[in-house]
Amino acid sequence: MSTPPEIIIAREPTGNVIAEGGDELAHTLLKRAGFQYEQSIRSFWYRLPWDMGEERENQMASHAARMLTAVGYDVDLGKDLLVGPVTTPSDPQDQRTYGHQILSLIDQLNEAGTYSAAAEVTEHVLDPQDGVLIRLGEFFDHAAEQADAVPSTDAAHVAMRLESAAEKIRSLGDYLDGVGDDLRDLGPTPPSPAPSWHQKVAGYFATATRRRAQTTETPTDPPARTLPTEQRPDRTR
Repeated sequence: MSTPPEIIIAREPTGNVIAEGGDELAHTLLKRAGFQYEQSIRSFWYRLPWDMGEERENQMASHAARMLTAVGYDVDLGKDLLVGPVTTPSDPQDQRTYGHQILSLIDQLNEAGTYSAAAEVTEHVLDPQDGVLIRLGEFFDHAAEQADAVPSTDAAHVAMRLESAAEKIRSLGDYLDGVGDDLRDLGPTPPSPAPSWHQKVAGYFATATRRRAQTTETPTDPPARTLPTEQRPDRTR
């Protein structure tokens, strides 16, 4: 069995985070991890989007390295890029890796500098051949086949629900057909970017800390009630 080619992920002196090496599967995983294809006359490579900030670039590079390593690739990740797993409050162990890839797409969408760039990110989800949505429909189709292989009424019911979900996803894809072009037609520059998902997570923890502090405060006696002042008989309005 041949050994998969080595992949190098590093930060260049210019600040760009690039990935080189690998085969077709590795390149597919890199794109799913948020890397973009680049080429010159003599070679090609992948890079992370610009202006994301070093912290987010390090997270995405480390996440890509973990994905590639998990399927057998030898990854040489720059030491300055290595960080711990990307986590959320509901997944502190980074077990829902593929859901986190969607978070990466959300960040790219929020940071898009033009409607054209936003459309490019949106089409990662809506592409009718290879988008996230069409693949999700295929996932439910195959899950339905797995359930239908069991000869029981309960299994048939599960398969029917999964088939229904796949059909609804395909209908959603039809409904959103052409949305990428519609985004491009909105104009050159989108509004100010929304907070990224990791900013929202930081906000969640900050809020949770304040809530815990408030609940542990020693209760104090309510202020004494003040009796109303008696009105004078000759008061006029």
